[in-house]
Amino acid sequence: MTTPLWQPTQDQIDGARMTEIRHHIEKQWSVELKDSSELWNFSVTELEKFWTSVWDYSDIIAETRGARILADGNKMPGAKWFPDARLNFAENLLKRRDDGEAMVFNGENKIIRRLTFKEVFEQVSVTTQILANLGVAEGDRVAGYLPNMPETIIAMMATNALGAVWSSCSPDFGEQGVLDRFRQITPKVLFCTDGYWYNGKRHDVRAKTAGIANQLPSITKTILFPYGDQAADVGLLTNAMTYEEAAAGLVPSDIAFRQLPFDHPLYIMFSSGTTGAPKCIVHSQGGALLKHATEQPLHCDIRKDDRVFFFTTCGWMMWNWLVTNLAWGATLLLYDGSPFYPTGETLFTFADEEKMTLFGTSAKFVDALNKAELRPRDTHDLSSIRMFCSTGSPLAPEGFDYVYDAVKTDIHLVSFSGGTDIMGCFCGGDVTRPVWRGEIQARFLGMAANVFDEEGQPVQGKKGELVCTKPFPTVPIEFLDDPGDARFKAAYFEMFPNIWTHGDYVMLTEHDGIVIFGRSDATLNPGGVRIGTAEIYRQVEKLAEVQETIVIGQEWDNDVRVILFVIVRDGYELDDELIAKIRKQVRDNCTPRHVPAKVIAVKDIPRTKSGKITELAVRDIVHGRPIKNKEALANPDALKLFEDLAELKV
Repeated sequence: MTTPLWQPTQDQIDGARMTEIRHHIEKQWSVELKDSSELWNFSVTELEKFWTSVWDYSDIIAETRGARILADGNKMPGAKWFPDARLNFAENLLKRRDDGEAMVFNGENKIIRRLTFKEVFEQVSVTTQILANLGVAEGDRVAGYLPNMPETIIAMMATNALGAVWSSCSPDFGEQGVLDRFRQITPKVLFCTDGYWYNGKRHDVRAKTAGIANQLPSITKTILFPYGDQAADVGLLTNAMTYEEAAAGLVPSDIAFRQLPFDHPLYIMFSSGTTGAPKCIVHSQGGALLKHATEQPLHCDIRKDDRVFFFTTCGWMMWNWLVTNLAWGATLLLYDGSPFYPTGETLFTFADEEKMTLFGTSAKFVDALNKAELRPRDTHDLSSIRMFCSTGSPLAPEGFDYVYDAVKTDIHLVSFSGGTDIMGCFCGGDVTRPVWRGEIQARFLGMAANVFDEEGQPVQGKKGELVCTKPFPTVPIEFLDDPGDARFKAAYFEMFPNIWTHGDYVMLTEHDGIVIFGRSDATLNPGGVRIGTAEIYRQVEKLAEVQETIVIGQEWDNDVRVILFVIVRDGYELDDELIAKIRKQVRDNCTPRHVPAKVIAVKDIPRTKSGKITELAVRDIVHGRPIKNKEALANPDALKLFEDLAELKV
């Protein structure tokens, strides 16, 4: 494509916060930076100056910043950001305390609630007192088994206000999946709810929560938030109380925010856990705050009173990303439930009703809308939306086409990529640059992201490993229970010492954008040629007959052959004609190496709780290897569909 899908106007460029910080840095450091590309180059060559400017520009509240910006900056891992600083993450999220709307909660239209910034501060104050009365102190862990509701965010901020560490799972996790996570972190207090709505049905989770709490001896008290208007009831829960009971007699007052080191633990996040017990990834409060200060105000152009939405649960990193937007005075639009109940237009109705400015979702959601042939622009106003964000998996070029054709023509479409591992992104949007079909626009400020070939040499226009060659604030503090950081170093620093290797198979384009071809550990190697799985998905899922696919490499005859599993849409069947059509589509648009040796129909595809398909689990089941942690999957029964298939024995 020789022309971009979207081009910012000069007024948009001049008024962007990206431009604003560029001028701020020019003035602060007496440099000239003509555009955001030169700004990125400055941000990765002058790390200390750049992150100092981000701190200043973002009005970070801190007891002290200290004189040192980066200690041991030549080490990764091992670099220390702002080693003398003392601050509190929650205090920065609670800067605004007026009557503006801080949160709007929609639980499948059954529950609608609104909280002002003042009300949020008061509820955090009371919740902080509850936790202090229960003996929660600096370094303790507090867990939430909760939906995406305001109380979850309030409990998290109260936890951090005291210097304790927050971790959460969404209530659609099964009992064993929660225990696999929370047993490792030994929480002192558990927050839960009585139930939630999904697909028009209310799910009571108190019995499941009781089973979890009874197997976590570290818990001293369980506190239950009511989900809806009905009176809260702890049900089968023992050593539990409702939030109303815990708050009895407490009144809002000033919060004595604990001033903590920059690298004090804020969150314990979990890897997907599909290849073993979930890894407990510990992230710092200062790192999360400062990293999001670049991603949200600068790359997403978020401002005070913007209304920010991301479809997520509390078991996905995007929840942690979303909540930080409070620090910039933005309103959080929280949706809990099915995005397709009662129809696929539900979230667009929410967008219109609440004047949403940023609409965030997954690439799978975009693909599902496209397959359903929905055209929100024909049924909704959507004039408030400036930015449409997609993440979770690569957004196919056809996804770009769909958004500009069926959602909105004048919109900044952002595909971005990062992960739980870094509490943020390597690459994503830039409102001062054009959007090119199928490309992530830009590397994020402060992230020395690059693409390396197998010899560790940077390449452009060729596929390779996504790396980051210099330290950044959200390099995790550690993995829990990892003596000598052995698993941590093996996860990110084994391939290229002192350089973060993320595990994505990518290409840097001529526009300095990024194209992602899939996970490196899921790449296919027929005849020794590396093929990204996303390359095949992009072609096959264009076909009207195909609903969804998953592709793996099967070890066969001293080589690897490509196996494609297909869910066909209603009204179609995977016959010889469709198989031939699929193979031709792949051959014509990729290479003969990409063509699947076998194309097999399945009824379901296993996926994680956050909706990502699990190629590694399918690959293991096909090869007869045990699946170490089925509890990490949203639909573990789907694995049975791939066991002992006769088609894979010939």
